[in-house]
Amino acid sequence: MFEWLAELTRETLYLNTSIHISGNNELIIDNCQRIEEYNEVFMRLLSGGLFINIRGNGLRAYDFRTGGLVIRGCIENIEFTERSRRHEPENEEKHKDKRTGEAAE
Repeated sequence: MFEWLAELTRETLYLNTSIHISGNNELIIDNCQRIEEYNEVFMRLLSGGLFINIRGNGLRAYDFRTGGLVIRGCIENIEFTERSRRHEPENEEKHKDKRTGEAAE
């Protein structure tokens, strides 16, 4: 309902994810909120409305304190997945059916 306002706020406050790639050996991610999983061959990060999966060899994370994250190593694959929202359309339909059923009784 207020998605346009949330998007405007993210743009105004620079809360969107920004990614800079230097070859296949450095990745800079701005507004990284959390490191979900981390080892030398796989990293899963949470940034804005995205999960970012990074696969490679010798992966290392640097400078997490700065509100961003620098990843160095041999990067082979980067995958983006949107975070699921709290109220998905399917859930809304279920709630609507329950409310309709309750009103009929």
